[in-house]
Amino acid sequence: MIVEQLILKVGGHLFLCLYPANMTDIIKEFDNPNFSVEKYTKQLVKECVGGADLQKKKKEIQVYSDKTSSTLKKSVYANYMQFIETAKEISNLESEMTQLSLLLHDQHNILSSLTDEKNGVTIKSNESADREGQTQEEVENMHATRAVKEMVHGYEGNLEGKTFLNEGALTELDSNDYRPIQRVFFLLFNDVLIVCKVKHDKRLEFLVEYDPKKIAVINIKDLDGVKNAINIITPDGSKIFQSITAAGKAEWIEQLEVAFRWDQQQKKAKKGPAPQPPKAKPINASTSEKSLDISPTESTAHKVEEQMGPEWIQSATDEIQTFIAQRHFEEAEALIKRCQEFLGQDKTFKNSAEIEDKIKQLEKQLTDVLLQELSKCHARNLQVALRSSRRSLQILVDMGKARQACGTLLKVCSIALRTSQREARKNNAEISELFFCDLAQVASAFLLSFDARQPACVSALVVWCNAELQYFAGQLKKHYLTKGSHLEAIAKCMEGVRKPCAKLTEIGLDLQYHLEGLLRADLEELINESRIRLLETIGRTEDPWQPFNLQTKSNLKRLLMELDNLGIDMRPHTTGDTWVNLTQSTLNFTRHYLQLTNHCAYLSKSEALSKSCQCLLKDLITAQYSVKPDPNLSVDPNFVIKNKQYLSDELLPIAISNFRRISGINPEIIRNVDIMHKQQQAAPIPKKRSVYQTDVF
Repeated sequence: MIVEQLILKVGGHLFLCLYPANMTDIIKEFDNPNFSVEKYTKQLVKECVGGADLQKKKKEIQVYSDKTSSTLKKSVYANYMQFIETAKEISNLESEMTQLSLLLHDQHNILSSLTDEKNGVTIKSNESADREGQTQEEVENMHATRAVKEMVHGYEGNLEGKTFLNEGALTELDSNDYRPIQRVFFLLFNDVLIVCKVKHDKRLEFLVEYDPKKIAVINIKDLDGVKNAINIITPDGSKIFQSITAAGKAEWIEQLEVAFRWDQQQKKAKKGPAPQPPKAKPINASTSEKSLDISPTESTAHKVEEQMGPEWIQSATDEIQTFIAQRHFEEAEALIKRCQEFLGQDKTFKNSAEIEDKIKQLEKQLTDVLLQELSKCHARNLQVALRSSRRSLQILVDMGKARQACGTLLKVCSIALRTSQREARKNNAEISELFFCDLAQVASAFLLSFDARQPACVSALVVWCNAELQYFAGQLKKHYLTKGSHLEAIAKCMEGVRKPCAKLTEIGLDLQYHLEGLLRADLEELINESRIRLLETIGRTEDPWQPFNLQTKSNLKRLLMELDNLGIDMRPHTTGDTWVNLTQSTLNFTRHYLQLTNHCAYLSKSEALSKSCQCLLKDLITAQYSVKPDPNLSVDPNFVIKNKQYLSDELLPIAISNFRRISGINPEIIRNVDIMHKQQQAAPIPKKRSVYQTDVF
């Protein structure tokens, strides 16, 4: 490897670095003050074909990055003592700053003590009241914690620092027929709900605990057979519990709501100002007379209407939770949108902020449920998976969650597509057409669901197609383009891949260039391997250099028909009834060479593979043309020249024509070989030959 020296100046020091010769060009280009990332990237894309070349360039740049980082480390080591001195100065400055902060803190304490003396009496009274309330609450929480540890068997959670809210016995009901399942006991703290089972000896056995902020409570209207029931949606699923009395049910709903909003209430209690006594307002005679004219019921009703807002929005949150629990997702999405539109116009009524927060939480809950439904649409048949995902996908798009929906949908499609590919390989079916048909189905369904106004989703589709194409190319290399494969199998495989891939351009998806780039290196290696293997077979058979006798007319007729199908007419070279005025080796090579020409022409539809295929055909015809008879044999030199003349004058032009017709490329390399052979050969010496005849039919 050629190595060049490069001197770098870093931190005032000079370093001698050894780089490969090609690396110095990259370094000079990067160090150029007029270096542009965009121009360099565009130039790389033009020069490289496929991902393999880009990966190679990336490795070269990474080597330069590693060398540069090691040079910087050496610079740090060289200036190590300066770093230590600087660190000492920084530590001295830090000690001075801490002394200044202590002095400022002392002065602040002195000033605060002077200001506190003025309001000392009121502050002391308020602090004593707060301390009494806090101590009382702490005592109650300690008693509740101790009781839970003694009563509940099997609970090992930590309840220190938690606030006790409520407890009581409930009955768990079956969600289908509302029959009683078991008796349970609830213990509610500010951030945990403990559910216990009531055993026959009235002891409590721990079942499960929930975070009140991660559950939803739905009020169930009283039916004929079920009363005082509530529906609690937990991470484990929906569960129905029944209280003994209506008052107990209302209390549980209220306390669970308090636990759900505990953090918000604590923040408001900390940040809110101290309550002030109400100020007396002067009452005018006119206002008093007006107030006397209005009845008490009318005035209160008017105030409630102004403060509470419309009745439907107060009960909207419960209805949305019911719709989600009953899987009526369209109704839930419509009601959420209606509430958001109303709150966008009017927020003056009471509890508007709380309702808005709850609507946002319910919207997030509905989104999570729909994404979970979308992710469960797995099926072996891609059409079934796409059909089952339409409902959830449409609702998510209407809610403005197109990005999350497209990501989940593409994951589902990947699973279904790869499953179908695996099944097709097991059944020895054609996987290429199946893969690109599935890809077209996904792209069509995707473009119908996500329009052009969502470019991020279309970009996600392109990235997904790229990833799936890489996986498909890897499977082709693993199962079909293996080492030792014949050119016929390789050509059939590539032709079966290119045709359906080209059809994707009808829907605006062009993957041909990327597919050729993924397979180019492996295909070139297989073509080169076939070239070496075929060259070894030429000249091995012992040819007597005599005209070929096919023994029967039927054999001759069969040979002529086979060569006619390959595009060459052998009738001018037949003599007698069963003779061909060429050697058997020349006829076998003709048949084999024309078949190889067709296979190479199909592979050469990609310009990147055309040169390798033409080299294979050129080397084969050159090797066959160079075959010489054994010097120990008495061979007619005119007959030898006739065979070589046949290769250059008849076989090679037909091979060039077939190659051009199939691939659409003019084979310049083979044409140069044709010209060379015509220049080297000499005219045969005429000699009379007898006509061979046979009586075998």
